[in-house]
Amino acid sequence: MAENLTHRLVRFQQPEKTLRYLGELPDSRLAGLFGLDTEAYRKLLEDLDDRSRRIAAELLEDPAFAERADRLPFLPGQRIVALGESTTADRLSWFSILRHLLPEGVEPVDLAVSGSTTTQALALLPQLAFRRPDWILCMLGANDVQRLGRRAEAPGTRLVSEAETERNLLALRDLSGLGPDRWIWLTPSSVDQERADAYAHFRRAGIGWTSEDVDAVADFLLGRPELTVDTRPATAGRHLDDGVHLTLEGQRAVTVALVDALAREAS
Repeated sequence: MAENLTHRLVRFQQPEKTLRYLGELPDSRLAGLFGLDTEAYRKLLEDLDDRSRRIAAELLEDPAFAERADRLPFLPGQRIVALGESTTADRLSWFSILRHLLPEGVEPVDLAVSGSTTTQALALLPQLAFRRPDWILCMLGANDVQRLGRRAEAPGTRLVSEAETERNLLALRDLSGLGPDRWIWLTPSSVDQERADAYAHFRRAGIGWTSEDVDAVADFLLGRPELTVDTRPATAGRHLDDGVHLTLEGQRAVTVALVDALAREAS
Protein backbone atom coordinates (compact mmCIF):
# COMPACT_ATOMS: atom_id res chain seq x y z
CA MET A 1 0.00 0.00 0.00
CA ALA A 2 2.72 2.49 0.99
CA GLU A 3 4.74 1.69 -2.13
CA ASN A 4 1.70 2.25 -4.35
CA LEU A 5 0.97 5.55 -2.61
CA THR A 6 4.56 6.72 -3.05
CA HIS A 7 4.45 5.80 -6.74
CA ARG A 8 1.24 7.76 -7.18
CA LEU A 9 2.63 10.78 -5.34
CA VAL A 10 5.76 10.87 -7.50
CA ARG A 11 3.62 10.39 -10.60
CA PHE A 12 1.37 13.38 -9.91
CA GLN A 13 3.30 15.69 -7.58
CA GLN A 14 6.33 17.74 -8.64
CA PRO A 15 7.46 19.87 -5.65
CA GLU A 16 10.13 21.59 -7.75
CA LYS A 17 7.31 23.45 -9.53
CA THR A 18 5.52 24.64 -6.41
CA LEU A 19 8.66 25.45 -4.38
CA ARG A 20 10.43 27.57 -6.99
CA TYR A 21 11.24 30.20 -4.37
CA LEU A 22 13.75 27.73 -2.90
CA GLY A 23 15.73 27.75 -6.13
CA GLU A 24 16.84 24.62 -7.94
CA LEU A 25 16.26 21.62 -5.69
CA PRO A 26 18.66 18.67 -6.02
CA ASP A 27 17.30 15.17 -6.51
CA SER A 28 18.48 14.23 -3.02
CA ARG A 29 16.21 16.86 -1.49
CA LEU A 30 13.25 15.98 -3.73
CA ALA A 31 13.68 12.28 -2.99
CA GLY A 32 13.52 12.98 0.74
CA LEU A 33 10.17 14.72 0.36
CA PHE A 34 8.75 11.39 -0.86
CA GLY A 35 10.56 9.31 1.76
CA LEU A 36 12.90 7.85 -0.87
CA ASP A 37 16.66 7.75 -1.25
CA THR A 38 18.12 9.49 -4.28
CA GLU A 39 18.77 6.31 -6.26
CA ALA A 40 15.23 4.98 -5.74
CA TYR A 41 13.73 8.35 -6.69
CA ARG A 42 15.76 8.58 -9.91
CA LYS A 43 14.89 4.99 -10.77
CA LEU A 44 11.20 5.71 -10.35
CA LEU A 45 11.46 8.79 -12.60
CA GLU A 46 13.31 6.75 -15.22
CA ASP A 47 10.67 4.01 -15.07
CA LEU A 48 7.86 6.53 -15.57
CA ASP A 49 9.66 8.14 -18.51
CA ASP A 50 10.32 4.70 -20.02
CA ARG A 51 6.62 3.91 -19.85
CA SER A 52 5.78 7.12 -21.71
CA ARG A 53 8.44 6.33 -24.30
CA ARG A 54 7.06 2.82 -24.82
CA ILE A 55 3.56 4.14 -25.36
CA ALA A 56 4.84 6.58 -27.98
CA ALA A 57 6.74 3.76 -29.70
CA GLU A 58 3.64 1.55 -29.69
CA LEU A 59 1.58 4.33 -31.24
CA LEU A 60 4.17 4.79 -33.99
CA GLU A 61 3.88 1.11 -34.90
CA ASP A 62 0.59 2.06 -36.57
CA PRO A 63 1.62 3.45 -39.99
CA ALA A 64 -1.47 5.67 -40.20
CA PHE A 65 -0.73 7.26 -36.83
CA ALA A 66 2.97 7.62 -37.69
CA GLU A 67 2.00 9.50 -40.84
CA ARG A 68 -0.17 11.87 -38.82
CA ALA A 69 2.60 12.35 -36.24
CA ASP A 70 4.95 13.34 -39.07
CA ARG A 71 2.60 16.24 -39.82
CA LEU A 72 2.89 17.81 -36.37
CA PRO A 73 3.63 21.51 -36.87
CA PHE A 74 6.45 21.71 -34.31
CA LEU A 75 9.88 22.43 -35.80
CA PRO A 76 13.44 21.94 -34.51
CA GLY A 77 14.51 24.93 -32.46
CA GLN A 78 10.98 25.64 -31.25
CA ARG A 79 9.83 25.47 -27.62
CA ILE A 80 6.42 24.01 -26.68
CA VAL A 81 5.02 24.91 -23.26
CA ALA A 82 2.18 23.00 -21.61
CA LEU A 83 -0.12 24.72 -19.10
CA GLY A 84 -2.42 22.56 -17.02
CA GLU A 85 -3.19 20.70 -13.85
CA SER A 86 -2.76 17.08 -12.76
CA THR A 87 -3.90 15.60 -16.08
CA THR A 88 -0.91 17.33 -17.69
CA ALA A 89 1.48 17.31 -14.70
CA ASP A 90 1.08 13.52 -14.52
CA ARG A 91 4.47 12.00 -15.37
CA LEU A 92 2.53 9.58 -17.58
CA SER A 93 0.49 12.35 -19.17
CA TRP A 94 -0.41 13.02 -22.78
CA PHE A 95 2.36 15.64 -22.79
CA SER A 96 4.90 13.14 -21.47
CA ILE A 97 3.94 10.81 -24.31
CA LEU A 98 3.94 13.64 -26.86
CA ARG A 99 7.53 14.61 -26.02
CA HIS A 100 8.63 11.24 -27.44
CA LEU A 101 6.78 11.93 -30.70
CA LEU A 102 8.42 15.29 -31.34
CA PRO A 103 11.17 15.87 -33.91
CA GLU A 104 14.68 16.11 -32.53
CA GLY A 105 15.48 19.68 -31.54
CA VAL A 106 11.98 20.58 -30.35
CA GLU A 107 12.01 21.52 -26.65
CA PRO A 108 8.97 20.53 -24.55
CA VAL A 109 8.48 22.44 -21.27
CA ASP A 110 5.82 21.25 -18.82
CA LEU A 111 4.63 24.05 -16.51
CA ALA A 112 1.50 22.16 -15.40
CA VAL A 113 0.92 21.96 -11.63
CA SER A 114 -1.34 19.39 -10.00
CA GLY A 115 -4.37 21.04 -8.41
CA SER A 116 -3.94 24.29 -10.34
CA THR A 117 -6.95 26.46 -11.13
CA THR A 118 -7.01 29.01 -13.93
CA THR A 119 -6.59 31.74 -11.30
CA GLN A 120 -3.38 30.14 -10.03
CA ALA A 121 -2.17 29.58 -13.60
CA LEU A 122 -2.20 33.34 -14.20
CA ALA A 123 0.80 33.55 -11.87
CA LEU A 124 2.76 31.63 -14.51
CA LEU A 125 2.65 34.53 -16.97
CA PRO A 126 6.11 35.83 -15.89
CA GLN A 127 7.53 32.35 -16.47
CA LEU A 128 5.91 32.25 -19.89
CA ALA A 129 7.56 35.53 -20.79
CA PHE A 130 10.91 34.16 -19.59
CA ARG A 131 10.52 30.87 -21.49
CA ARG A 132 9.56 32.61 -24.77
CA PRO A 133 7.46 29.69 -26.08
CA ASP A 134 6.75 29.20 -29.75
CA TRP A 135 3.64 27.15 -28.95
CA ILE A 136 1.39 26.81 -25.91
CA LEU A 137 -0.83 23.81 -25.22
CA CYS A 138 -3.34 24.72 -22.50
CA MET A 139 -5.53 22.21 -20.63
CA LEU A 140 -7.13 23.99 -17.67
CA GLY A 141 -10.52 24.32 -16.01
CA ALA A 142 -11.01 20.94 -14.34
CA ASN A 143 -10.11 22.27 -10.89
CA ASP A 144 -12.14 25.44 -11.38
CA VAL A 145 -15.31 23.34 -11.54
CA GLN A 146 -14.50 21.44 -8.35
CA ARG A 147 -17.53 21.88 -6.08
CA LEU A 148 -17.08 22.52 -2.38
CA GLY A 149 -19.67 21.15 0.03
CA ARG A 150 -21.03 18.74 -2.59
CA ARG A 151 -23.34 16.10 -1.06
CA ALA A 152 -26.32 14.07 -2.20
CA GLU A 153 -28.68 16.82 -1.06
CA ALA A 154 -26.53 19.79 -2.10
CA PRO A 155 -24.73 20.54 -5.40
CA GLY A 156 -22.01 22.57 -3.68
CA THR A 157 -20.28 25.77 -4.78
CA ARG A 158 -17.80 26.01 -7.64
CA LEU A 159 -14.26 26.72 -6.55
CA VAL A 160 -13.96 29.29 -9.37
CA SER A 161 -17.07 30.85 -10.90
CA GLU A 162 -17.88 30.26 -14.54
CA ALA A 163 -17.36 33.93 -15.39
CA GLU A 164 -13.99 33.99 -13.62
CA THR A 165 -12.85 30.82 -15.38
CA GLU A 166 -13.63 32.34 -18.76
CA ARG A 167 -11.93 35.62 -17.82
CA ASN A 168 -8.80 33.78 -16.66
CA LEU A 169 -8.56 31.61 -19.75
CA LEU A 170 -8.85 34.63 -22.00
CA ALA A 171 -6.29 36.53 -19.92
CA LEU A 172 -3.81 33.68 -20.26
CA ARG A 173 -4.38 33.60 -23.98
CA ASP A 174 -4.25 37.37 -24.53
CA LEU A 175 -1.26 38.04 -22.27
CA SER A 176 0.84 35.18 -23.61
CA GLY A 177 2.06 37.22 -26.55
CA LEU A 178 1.45 34.35 -28.99
CA GLY A 179 -0.63 34.55 -32.13
CA PRO A 180 -3.86 32.51 -32.25
CA ASP A 181 -2.28 29.95 -34.58
CA ARG A 182 0.31 29.05 -31.92
CA TRP A 183 -2.13 28.56 -29.03
CA ILE A 184 -3.93 25.22 -28.68
CA TRP A 185 -6.68 24.48 -26.17
CA LEU A 186 -7.46 21.03 -24.80
CA THR A 187 -10.78 20.75 -23.01
CA PRO A 188 -10.89 19.24 -19.53
CA SER A 189 -11.21 15.49 -19.80
CA SER A 190 -14.49 13.74 -19.06
CA VAL A 191 -15.56 12.95 -15.51
CA ASP A 192 -17.11 9.71 -14.25
CA GLN A 193 -19.51 11.53 -11.97
CA GLU A 194 -20.90 8.40 -10.29
CA ARG A 195 -17.42 7.15 -9.43
CA ALA A 196 -16.27 10.61 -8.28
CA ASP A 197 -19.32 10.98 -6.02
CA ALA A 198 -18.62 7.57 -4.47
CA TYR A 199 -14.88 8.13 -3.98
CA ALA A 200 -14.24 8.04 -0.22
CA HIS A 201 -11.54 10.72 -0.12
CA PHE A 202 -13.71 13.20 -2.05
CA ARG A 203 -16.70 12.43 0.17
CA ARG A 204 -14.71 13.01 3.34
CA ALA A 205 -13.40 16.29 1.95
CA GLY A 206 -16.86 17.36 0.82
CA ILE A 207 -15.77 18.00 -2.77
CA GLY A 208 -16.96 16.74 -6.12
CA TRP A 209 -17.31 17.30 -9.85
CA THR A 210 -20.21 17.26 -12.30
CA SER A 211 -20.18 16.48 -16.00
CA GLU A 212 -22.32 19.56 -16.64
CA ASP A 213 -19.64 21.86 -15.24
CA VAL A 214 -16.93 20.21 -17.32
CA ASP A 215 -19.13 20.50 -20.41
CA ALA A 216 -19.61 24.22 -19.78
CA VAL A 217 -15.85 24.83 -19.85
CA ALA A 218 -15.49 22.66 -22.94
CA ASP A 219 -18.29 24.48 -24.76
CA PHE A 220 -16.65 27.83 -24.03
CA LEU A 221 -13.31 26.64 -25.43
CA LEU A 222 -14.92 25.06 -28.48
CA GLY A 223 -16.44 28.45 -29.24
CA ARG A 224 -13.01 30.08 -29.41
CA PRO A 225 -11.28 30.79 -32.75
CA GLU A 226 -8.10 28.98 -31.70
CA LEU A 227 -7.79 25.24 -32.31
CA THR A 228 -9.51 23.32 -29.50
CA VAL A 229 -9.11 19.57 -28.97
CA ASP A 230 -12.17 18.05 -27.31
CA THR A 231 -10.73 15.37 -25.02
CA ARG A 232 -14.04 14.25 -23.53
CA PRO A 233 -14.96 11.56 -26.10
CA ALA A 234 -11.46 10.10 -25.97
CA THR A 235 -11.38 9.88 -22.16
CA ALA A 236 -14.90 8.64 -21.40
CA GLY A 237 -14.67 5.52 -19.23
CA ARG A 238 -10.90 5.80 -18.87
CA HIS A 239 -10.50 6.96 -15.28
CA LEU A 240 -8.70 5.88 -12.16
CA ASP A 241 -10.73 4.89 -9.12
CA ASP A 242 -11.53 8.53 -8.27
CA GLY A 243 -13.44 9.10 -11.51
CA VAL A 244 -11.45 12.27 -12.29
CA HIS A 245 -7.83 11.35 -13.03
CA LEU A 246 -7.06 9.36 -16.16
CA THR A 247 -5.71 5.87 -16.59
CA LEU A 248 -2.70 5.38 -18.81
CA GLU A 249 -5.08 4.38 -21.59
CA GLY A 250 -6.91 7.66 -21.08
CA GLN A 251 -3.67 9.62 -21.38
CA ARG A 252 -2.79 7.72 -24.51
CA ALA A 253 -6.19 8.56 -25.96
CA VAL A 254 -5.65 12.29 -25.30
CA THR A 255 -2.31 12.09 -27.13
CA VAL A 256 -3.99 10.48 -30.13
CA ALA A 257 -6.79 13.06 -30.13
CA LEU A 258 -4.25 15.90 -30.08
CA VAL A 259 -2.10 14.44 -32.86
CA ASP A 260 -5.17 13.77 -34.99
CA ALA A 261 -6.44 17.32 -34.53
CA LEU A 262 -3.08 18.86 -35.39
CA ALA A 263 -2.71 16.63 -38.45
CA ARG A 264 -6.15 17.66 -39.70
CA GLU A 265 -5.24 21.29 -39.15
CA ALA A 266 -2.07 20.83 -41.20
CA SER A 267 -3.91 19.26 -44.14
